[in-house]
Amino acid sequence: MYRKMEHRFISCCCGAVLALCTLGAKAQTIEECQQAAERNYPLVRQYGLIERTTELTLDNLQKSWLPQVSATAQATLQSDVPSWPGQMQTMLQQMGLNMKGLSKDQYRVGIDVQQTVYDGGRTRSQKQIAREQGKVEAAQNEVTIYQLRRRVNEMFFAALLLDEQIRLNRDLQQLLESSENKLASMYKHGTAAESDWLNVKAERLKVVQQLTDLESQRTTLLRLLSVFCGIEVKTPSLPIPESAGWSGTSLRPELRAIDAQLRLTDAQEQALDAMLRPKAGVFLQGFYGYPGYNMFEDMMRHRWSLGAMVGLNVSWNIGALYTRKNDKARLAAQRESLGVQRDVFLFNNSLEQMQHDDDIARYNNLLSADEQIVKLRQSVRKAAESKLQHGIIDVNDLIREINNENAARVQQSIHGIQKLKAVYDNKFTTNK
Repeated sequence: MYRKMEHRFISCCCGAVLALCTLGAKAQTIEECQQAAERNYPLVRQYGLIERTTELTLDNLQKSWLPQVSATAQATLQSDVPSWPGQMQTMLQQMGLNMKGLSKDQYRVGIDVQQTVYDGGRTRSQKQIAREQGKVEAAQNEVTIYQLRRRVNEMFFAALLLDEQIRLNRDLQQLLESSENKLASMYKHGTAAESDWLNVKAERLKVVQQLTDLESQRTTLLRLLSVFCGIEVKTPSLPIPESAGWSGTSLRPELRAIDAQLRLTDAQEQALDAMLRPKAGVFLQGFYGYPGYNMFEDMMRHRWSLGAMVGLNVSWNIGALYTRKNDKARLAAQRESLGVQRDVFLFNNSLEQMQHDDDIARYNNLLSADEQIVKLRQSVRKAAESKLQHGIIDVNDLIREINNENAARVQQSIHGIQKLKAVYDNKFTTNK
């Protein structure tokens, strides 16, 4: 019964839209408008920037495995330097050798090369953090872009409602024009007063004036929707939902953003473990200066020499132990906070779903009553037309019944559009 009533209503509402489609105009569905709006929104370029930034960060972290080369140059003046003991110096002087020891001014120009061979997993954990941070930013960007669908929905269904009002306005004009023509004929034959004919004509012109205002509103709204979507929207196509509503697990991007943040905290916790491991590397030092490594030779001859050293170094900084407990507690608090955010979102989201389901059920009941009201108003209006021809009522009574029937049809259209909007609002709420 519901399906039969729903398709009857949709067929009625689509009259104007289908008429335009047959003339060759391409109708845009709400899904096409949503996708176009997401492509057109400037923030969509942020995805590429996030990906590029993540790639650059990973590339920089990978370069930490390259040899680290540094050049140094220094000149020093010391207060004291190694020298020969006094007795040895006296002995050497007796042998004709004058060796005073090292000079207090010393010079060195060198190159230091460090190569990490094991970093305890620090680079790997930092790369994982960078990847997860990129995913968090992309997920948050998706949340912002997803909100565009709500704005598209508002403008799209407003345009549909104006289309229905325009269609009903034209139907009303036809009714008034028919009554106007009948009264004009009756006036010519002397069976109706001129004021009755002019009264209906004035009412029709008022309805024509309302149509001008409605068409102007529609043009403005479709222009705004076209700019927002980046495509020319001329004919919004009335959507036909597959079911009355959606209920159950939500697939909103906000939940994916929370999951991305949870994965980031996992990567940060792994980085804490990596900070506790030792680091190992090899090094090469080369220099040209005075003094060199051969101290005794330099004490005898004050000249610059070449020197080099190669070796293996291992370092283990246990400073991370001091803050490890607090860092773990901080990450645990972040996870708990994200869990609270998830619960709050799901709670509010379920309330919205309940509200939409109740709205859909309410509009179904209203539409069922609207269908009966329209039939009754139509019968009353036809009876009024017959009574006017027989002089039982005046033209004001007929105009009132025509307006009552039109008001009932308008109310039916409003309830139908509102019901469809509630269905798509529920679809937005669950992202299904």
